[in-house]
Amino acid sequence: MRGEERTKVKALDAGADDYVTKPFGMEELLARVRANLRRSPKEASELEPIEAGDFKIDPGARSVFVKDRAVHLTPKEFDLLAYLARHSGKVVTHRTLLAAVWGGESTEQVEYLRVFVAQLRKKLEPSPNSPRYIVTDPWVGYRFEPGD
Repeated sequence: MRGEERTKVKALDAGADDYVTKPFGMEELLARVRANLRRSPKEASELEPIEAGDFKIDPGARSVFVKDRAVHLTPKEFDLLAYLARHSGKVVTHRTLLAAVWGGESTEQVEYLRVFVAQLRKKLEPSPNSPRYIVTDPWVGYRFEPGD
């Protein structure tokens, strides 16, 4: 037991960020990976402002303007819009969006996506029932069309 602790201390002092002993549960391992990903610095490209058509999206300030009108979004709504905007004009699959915004274990939760896209449309679209910015590609995913 004491030797095990010494081994952990040596590894951490040598630069390891974490130390997992066997046996370990898969849930614990995944939680540690998620925690490390949260702490990792964002790539510079993820923080660059996005100006596309009617939209100005500033990931650093987490602000959104549509035709110079500020729009308040929840953190998940913002992450979803920013991801779609970074892939403007391209269809992004349900699975890809879920993994990018909610994490890898949520790739089958398409209902999350439907609810959040509906909320985004209410906040962004001139006519939410006839969306022109966040377009559905049936059975595939969504496409962001920022306007002219």
